Amino acid sequence: MNNPFSFQEDAICQINTLENPFKSFWMAGFECTDKLNVFGKRVDFLNTTGHLQMLAEDYDNLKVFKIKTIREGIRWSQVEKKPYEYDWSTVAFMMQCAGQKQIQQVWDICHFGFPDDLTPLHPLFSKRFSALCRAFIRFYRSIDTKSTIVITPINEVSFLSWLGGDVGATVPYCRGYGWEVKYALMKAYISGIQAIKEEDDNTRILTTEPLVNMVPPFNATEEQQARARVMHEHQFQVLEILSGRMCPELNGKPEYLDILGLNYYHNNQWITGTFEFLPWKNDNNDPRWQSLSQLLMNVYKRYQKPLVLSETSHPQEHRPYWLDFVANECALVVAEDIPLWGICWYPIIDRPDWDHFTPWHKAGIWDIEISNDNIPVRQLHLPTAEALIRAQKLINI
Repeated sequence: MNNPFSFQEDAICQINTLENPFKSFWMAGFECTDKLNVFGKRVDFLNTTGHLQMLAEDYDNLKVFKIKTIREGIRWSQVEKKPYEYDWSTVAFMMQCAGQKQIQQVWDICHFGFPDDLTPLHPLFSKRFSALCRAFIRFYRSIDTKSTIVITPINEVSFLSWLGGDVGATVPYCRGYGWEVKYALMKAYISGIQAIKEEDDNTRILTTEPLVNMVPPFNATEEQQARARVMHEHQFQVLEILSGRMCPELNGKPEYLDILGLNYYHNNQWITGTFEFLPWKNDNNDPRWQSLSQLLMNVYKRYQKPLVLSETSHPQEHRPYWLDFVANECALVVAEDIPLWGICWYPIIDRPDWDHFTPWHKAGIWDIEISNDNIPVRQLHLPTAEALIRAQKLINI
């Protein structure tokens, strides 16, 4: 039997040598999904939001909040139109702009979207993905030879495998094949990391998985309680596979867990079976609810790896209250000397619905209004901006 403490001991040694690669604690995420939606239509939010056209303005707007680290995506479907042929021109433009603005980009290689001829269940999916990762590192180093590269190979494998494998809302449009899709994505994820590390050892992998709390109903039977525990545990499958503690045939290793990104929204706690959400404020003092700080500390206790709250936001008028809540919870984590290396508001500028393209969610620090000339004009949401300034004073790292 494997030593249950060996992973933790190795992880503690790595924390002591791993430097924080981020330029700012407070981060911004630009919605970059290029997936096929539930109707089979290609989504391209970098264009829909006007981010590509207004890149310099979007980066300049971050200066008032001293945000220097951002999440961006390459849009795999746009980079690889033909197998193993890559067009990096748009990514080069984005990197050059970031260099001019002194912005650090954390890159998603796959943010839910694949080329038209690929699905996770395609027999060459893993090979194509690892080749893409290798090509990206070589391209990146043709522009920037020195910086530490921070990469998310595949964003939210847990969510993507459910979305495409269980509810048929994106490629491969399956139902009841969530595990098969997850397994295929993880095979590609690990092969991608292997290619990245072989090309350049000055790279860091940032996982970005949902942080959730799944609970049984009140007065649950033993079977319902057991099912809730199993479902709650499933959120860690990606990290378990990456570390080699699960599905060892995929060749995961503990050192593949560099930085653990955790995505947390107001609807990340729910009742198994009914999918009823637990109110994020916990106004009714539900004993099943867990605080964000406790959820984060539980992950750190389990893996002993640096953490980033890699996505968080709230739509509409609750935005500033959510930001106050997140900041207070994360301040508790920081006070425990846990290496929480960042908080990323995602999306920093507004985005529409994936499937219907309306309504716009109004979840950003900046809202978007479409002008008569069809220009997506940025409008700062002042209450949320004020909340961000409060949060930055509370956690001033």
